[in-house]
Amino acid sequence: MQKTPSKNWFEEFTVKCRRYNLKVTPQRIAIYREIIVSKMHPTADEIYRSVKNEYPNISFDTVNRTLLTFAQIRIIDIVESYSGARRFDPNTEDHHHLHCIKCGKIMDFIHEKYDSLEMPECLPENFRIINRRVVLNGICRRCQITE
Repeated sequence: MQKTPSKNWFEEFTVKCRRYNLKVTPQRIAIYREIIVSKMHPTADEIYRSVKNEYPNISFDTVNRTLLTFAQIRIIDIVESYSGARRFDPNTEDHHHLHCIKCGKIMDFIHEKYDSLEMPECLPENFRIINRRVVLNGICRRCQITE
């Protein structure tokens, strides 16, 4: 399940940026557009290579810092990765991940029971849960075939 970009993605993006006093620049728009049309959970480098075609003078650092800012204001998420490179997810709605431990592919799925998992009583009282995501690790079909 990959969230399809809404027809109003630009308007929604603009509203979210303004809420956090973040300027809406052409480079930020391009970075956000690239991540929301991605069929995967891209790395900063993958977004950088795509955006660099449109903005040849943009630096990797600018792309990376922009993605981290987007995550900080919660318009994208940073997701788990075994490769060491951060992966980004434009889908901030409740969902879970299947993660292939061989190729690193991350796939979204929805499971309502996982959305309502009870939190353990051992959690500190002053810890506020803002997101619940279950990550299932395994081997995808493509990697199983090549084993």
